[in-house]
Amino acid sequence: MSGPEPVEGRFRGLLEAAPDAMVIVDGTGTIRLVNAQTETLFGYRRQELFGRPVEMLIPDRFRPQHAAHRDGYTATRQVRPMGAGLELHGLRKDGTEFPVEISLSPLETADGLLVSAAVRDVSERKAAEERFRGLLEAAPDAMVIVDDAGAIKLVNAQTEALFGYRRDELFDRPVEVLIPHRFHAHHTWHRDGYATTRQVRPMGAGLQLHGLRKDGTEFPVEISLSPLETADGLLVSAAVRDVSERKAAEARINELAALVESSQDAILAKTLDGRITYWNAAAQRLYGYTSEEAIGQHVSMMAPPERKDEIILLLERLWQGEKIEHFETLCLTSTGTMLDVDVTLWPTRGSDGTVIGACAIVRDISDRKRAEAELTALYQQQKHIALTLQRSLMGTPPAIPGLAAASRYRPATQGAGVGGDWFDLIPLGADRVGVLIGDVMGRGLEAASVMGQLRSAAHALAKTGMQPRQLMQALDAVVADLDVPDQLVTCCYLVIAPDAGSVTLCSAGHLPILVASPGDGAHRLPAPVNAPLGVGDILYQQSIAAIPPGATLVLYTDGLVETPGSDIENQIDKLNTALDDAFRRTRDLEDAADHVLATLLPDAEGHDDDVTLLLARLPAAPLNTARVELLATASAVSAGRSFVVDTITDWNCAHKIDDTRLLVSEVLTNAVQHAEGPLVLHVRQTATHLTVEISDLSPHLPLPRPAAEDDESGRGLILVDALADGWGVRPDERGKTTWFTLRLRA
Repeated sequence: MSGPEPVEGRFRGLLEAAPDAMVIVDGTGTIRLVNAQTETLFGYRRQELFGRPVEMLIPDRFRPQHAAHRDGYTATRQVRPMGAGLELHGLRKDGTEFPVEISLSPLETADGLLVSAAVRDVSERKAAEERFRGLLEAAPDAMVIVDDAGAIKLVNAQTEALFGYRRDELFDRPVEVLIPHRFHAHHTWHRDGYATTRQVRPMGAGLQLHGLRKDGTEFPVEISLSPLETADGLLVSAAVRDVSERKAAEARINELAALVESSQDAILAKTLDGRITYWNAAAQRLYGYTSEEAIGQHVSMMAPPERKDEIILLLERLWQGEKIEHFETLCLTSTGTMLDVDVTLWPTRGSDGTVIGACAIVRDISDRKRAEAELTALYQQQKHIALTLQRSLMGTPPAIPGLAAASRYRPATQGAGVGGDWFDLIPLGADRVGVLIGDVMGRGLEAASVMGQLRSAAHALAKTGMQPRQLMQALDAVVADLDVPDQLVTCCYLVIAPDAGSVTLCSAGHLPILVASPGDGAHRLPAPVNAPLGVGDILYQQSIAAIPPGATLVLYTDGLVETPGSDIENQIDKLNTALDDAFRRTRDLEDAADHVLATLLPDAEGHDDDVTLLLARLPAAPLNTARVELLATASAVSAGRSFVVDTITDWNCAHKIDDTRLLVSEVLTNAVQHAEGPLVLHVRQTATHLTVEISDLSPHLPLPRPAAEDDESGRGLILVDALADGWGVRPDERGKTTWFTLRLRA
């Protein structure tokens, strides 16, 4: 073509060497010259672009505004650098859109004003930003990101829950709004110092910190800080964790330690070779030795010469793990006085269960009965604290209407009594229920802590309606982020869909889920074999199985079936048999759960691992169901309304016609305007609710937005939220489903 030759001859070499797509247009917006990168980026040959309006490279919805912006730029003629705060999009020849950044430069030529546009595809960067936001939302702690001036730039949902603010109330406000006023001056000084040093500060770095909620209440927190160098300058990421419960537990532990130290009984600890390692004030009063004099000495110094062999025999019994209660003997004080004492000794064990030492309580015979009561109370108190912590982390699943459930949790009777089992029942709306069970390997507070974080993360992720395999993938990332070496977690997540008579299941190395059907006995639910959480680089798979109404799902942890000296497969078969026997006797789930535990764990005090059992019976099928497929055209709205009115009239639900018709109209209109067809309208009736679902092929989730008085749209989802008893959006493999429910009776 001859038109662009004068310009092309002048700028070709420069344009072809540019790393970005270069488009040169004249004052009317006509393309005069492009480079090879433009052909690659937009999919056109350059001959197809010469002489065409530049708007052909812009999505249709932006073209009217673009002409006005182009005319304005022709008047101002300012250089605009890349990333100048505008959200811009390009349009390829194949119709696909992609985000771009554009820098503009005016070129004064003999042929008049030309404008050079350097176009850069930022799809990967935008995707990375979205992944960052997703990771931020999946974090178990409240995350607050501020700039170097202390202004809040980003928070996650956990921050909203922890501090009571909506995120739009926090954006661009100083971070001191989350800190009690008396700390503001110190915090500003510390913040300026951190901007200089920029060191990563882990959780619990020796600082006593407090947070301030919107309602004015304060609470203790731990904060980890990480500097983030960005193109916009320094950002600081703060992970905030509420440690109210832990601080209360620490205070109680300190109280218990003070109680031991202030005890009127002599309390001492020793190694297995008899060397004293702990000596309280009462021991000093009883024996006359200070702690400095006693610690490191052999316990035989407290025995008369004729009783030293007795010490050797006692140590041998302790080595074998024997507890020696109320052993009456004579002791020798520092002044040579002989005292009649009652001694209780017990071995202490390491994390692997082996005996590593012993503790002793020594008292006068006259105080023996009082000592027994105090020791029992102290032991029960410590056990109660441990179990309360574990149960609070595990949580209590809610009762879900229509879903009968029975659960049993038995803490380990050996050791700390704190473990990593958890389960959860999660109402997902539209009669669907999520069922979750998991087991963190290991024992003690670390396992319980990991369990608590995973349970909270899993519950929050499940409420988004994501598929089981997606939830498991996200939990695997959470385990990796916890940075607990060699931590493995087995977990299983199911979504019950009573209307479809199916269960969607994803298992991460967990034990098989069992199904007990009326008249058919118990059998295993088929599921893909996936690695436990924490292995990493695993693509989790899920499966869908048909489950009849009234069938009972049986979920459990390995403490129920894994016993020393027995094959776990045989124990699972034994569990199947116990379930068959239980459901032949009764339909009551509580009775069935008791029967299973009594059969598999006849010794209630003899198990050394947590035991969790959950029975969940699927609700009855809907009373009525109807569906219709509609094209995504304006006529679908009236057709959908008519279909719903006729359907629920036949179901004797005429008193709900007005609300149902209005809500269906709003949701269908939204789908027609913003989604892709075909549309599927699904209506079902249970004994208590009327549920309407509208499915489409668009992955974009609808969001309520405020509408001005003169807006013709924007009120649909607000009406749905106001009139429906419940509503939500459920993403799936093909698109999404928007649903709402109306209560038929109390």
